[in-house]
Amino acid sequence: MPLNHYVTLGRSGLRVSPLCLGAMTFGEDLGWGSNVETSNAIMDRFLERGGNFIDTANVYTRGHSEKIIGDHLGRHSSKRERVVIATKFLGNLFPSDPNGGGASRKAMISQCEESLRRLQTDFIDLYWMHVWDMHTPIEETLRAMDDLVRSGKVRYLGISDTPAWKVAQAQVTAHFRGWTPLAALQIEYSLLERTVEGELMPMARELGLGVTPWSPLKSGVLSGKYTRENAGKVKADRGAWAESALNERTYGIIDVLQRVAKELNTTVARVALAWVQGRSGVTSTIIGARTLEQLDNNLGALDVQLKPEHVKALDDASTPTLNFPAGFIQGSPTFMHGGLTVNGVTAPEWPMAPKSDKERW
Repeated sequence: MPLNHYVTLGRSGLRVSPLCLGAMTFGEDLGWGSNVETSNAIMDRFLERGGNFIDTANVYTRGHSEKIIGDHLGRHSSKRERVVIATKFLGNLFPSDPNGGGASRKAMISQCEESLRRLQTDFIDLYWMHVWDMHTPIEETLRAMDDLVRSGKVRYLGISDTPAWKVAQAQVTAHFRGWTPLAALQIEYSLLERTVEGELMPMARELGLGVTPWSPLKSGVLSGKYTRENAGKVKADRGAWAESALNERTYGIIDVLQRVAKELNTTVARVALAWVQGRSGVTSTIIGARTLEQLDNNLGALDVQLKPEHVKALDDASTPTLNFPAGFIQGSPTFMHGGLTVNGVTAPEWPMAPKSDKERW
């Protein structure tokens, strides 16, 4: 699939590229990331290839990420109109101010104005709540988000890193009140983080939310840089964030990724990204890159065609343990139609089922 084969985001009409350029690495303010020149080159390459979806947040590199995007795209109307710019609110850039962050009306509107200033634009295409704010009623957040849409400062709404029950409450409340509904859900999703398949992914499909996975390579752990052979010898760029994921289970998944990549004459990173992008419910996978080489490698994931046996091998190597009742429900077809096939689901016979009419009361 080429990068310019666009898809609509959730149940909205917003067209986005199947890969989204994550801008968390724009700026060197945190000691890692891309300088301004490289960040601009990465944006240009992404747009030249047909990508149109860029994701950032007010707190990424302390606001510098948004400013880099604003300086390079926002201030030029001809460029800005051709790009879907997504940013997030909630993170506090004013540590001494309790209202500097969070999802209250006061905090959100102030954060939106600050983001518009840094992005040098009159509107934000997609505005995410970065994380659930348990101190603010979701009705207050939703109504303020709806006001931003009605004012023209925001076009579409999304929610990120929030429990499924709270997202469902938010979406149903928005529809019931006649407020702007959520179009998308942003969550961590990779071969190393599949617990979202228990609640969040089915919820997104049911409620019409387009899913944009972040960290599909688990902070570079699945990039091909780390292998069983060099375990403990390669320093993780992201420090403990990445090193905590390097264990025997991870190396088992990397072993399978290496085998599949060799069979398809491609790279480990591309296989890992192709697996995520192929999951049911995923709309646009967020990729990060600190160099043009990394960007080109990641974009190559769209050329990878995983065979069913490859998907099964990766699925088997990364099978998650899901919270109750998700795991329990997986066995429910046996109770409902044991020994039969319904909608393509064949269930094993239920050993406690009556064997004849005489055994049934």
